[in-house]
Amino acid sequence: MKAYSYDKSFELYDRANEVVPCGLYGHLGVGRARLNPMGCYPLFSERAEGTYIWDVDGNRFIDYACAYGPNALGYQDPDVDTAAMRQREKGNCTTVVSPVMIECAEKLVETINCADWAFFAKNGGDVTTLAVMTARHATGRKKIIMMEHGYHGVYQWCQKAGTPGVLDEEICNNLYVPFNDFEAIKKMVDDHPGEIAGILSMPYDHISHYDNVLPDEDYWPKVRKLCDEKGIVLIIDDVRAGFRMDLAGSDHYFGIKADLLTLGKAIANGWNMAALVGRKEMREAVEDMNYTGSYWLSAVPLAASVAAITKMKEINAVGIMQKTGEKLTRGLKQTADANGVKLSTTGLPSLFKIILKDPDESLIPHQVWVGEMVRRGVYISHFHNMFTNTVMTDEDLQYTFDVADEAFKIVTKKYPEILI
Repeated sequence: MKAYSYDKSFELYDRANEVVPCGLYGHLGVGRARLNPMGCYPLFSERAEGTYIWDVDGNRFIDYACAYGPNALGYQDPDVDTAAMRQREKGNCTTVVSPVMIECAEKLVETINCADWAFFAKNGGDVTTLAVMTARHATGRKKIIMMEHGYHGVYQWCQKAGTPGVLDEEICNNLYVPFNDFEAIKKMVDDHPGEIAGILSMPYDHISHYDNVLPDEDYWPKVRKLCDEKGIVLIIDDVRAGFRMDLAGSDHYFGIKADLLTLGKAIANGWNMAALVGRKEMREAVEDMNYTGSYWLSAVPLAASVAAITKMKEINAVGIMQKTGEKLTRGLKQTADANGVKLSTTGLPSLFKIILKDPDESLIPHQVWVGEMVRRGVYISHFHNMFTNTVMTDEDLQYTFDVADEAFKIVTKKYPEILI
């Protein structure tokens, strides 16, 4: 297979770097070496449709990043985009709110198991921040237990000590425990009697760079019981996993009901919005706070969300994405085995994590393998968990396996020590 080149992408990057910090920043940030090995990734896209993206050099990619989560039904899903455009003809960001806000809230209350109400914003960080504020106001306490290495956005309160621009006093009430360690949570609660406002966690551990970890069967029920006994607000951050594990919420998937649950990414199939939903006991605390943004009730994304959730229900999107992910991870593992290397496949199949293992745990062979995949039209990340959507085909999967086989052969020739 011929490897792609990215001449136009890098020309545009040079231009962007003159006027944009790092040229590209965040999880796409060339300046922070997120896209190792350099030269293997496209930097700018021309268009997207279904499960594919095309870069400015005309290269096509099967996109397992799915825009890092929002693409659940395929890019430019006709039902979602038609609903959005119909609302756009009526109005979007207006002085007086559109009734579609009510329709979207009703849809979420009808769909999410723990939802008695819904509050809308734009980014996952907007609603995780509101969730923490709500827990503190509802309990009159300050401290929040979070999971080590957990990710809940980029606002100051959820950063770690030593992060540039973050003050110690902005994070001094954060307490950290390992995920899936109930005894560590219980000890932290016991060590801070009457001080814990909330426990904040993703439904399972799907952090960057590491194998994903699913909870023990009794973990979440025990955490729920502890929160009930101690008057602690249980917050599930479902921004990434939401609508891919269980349409009723990832807390429902694990057999519990959260007090607050944050949603984003797949909520509107790429239209920019997020939501906090919760139990009726939390509503008064939210109502007490003045928390808003100029674009948070824009009508077009709300209409897109109604259409997206409706379609996900109708087609059993979760089932489709899980089945596709099972085929994909199984096929990649079989291809790795055939090449004599160890490929770790962890997490839920609909948002999976793959790591090519090496004896030194350097992840360098893994990065090279991923880079060779990307250069042949299979877009995956070397550090982030990946996603499936509802429009990926068996032909897409077979092409992925063929590319993976060629990439394995390249990397084992360069790093024979990874052979098992």
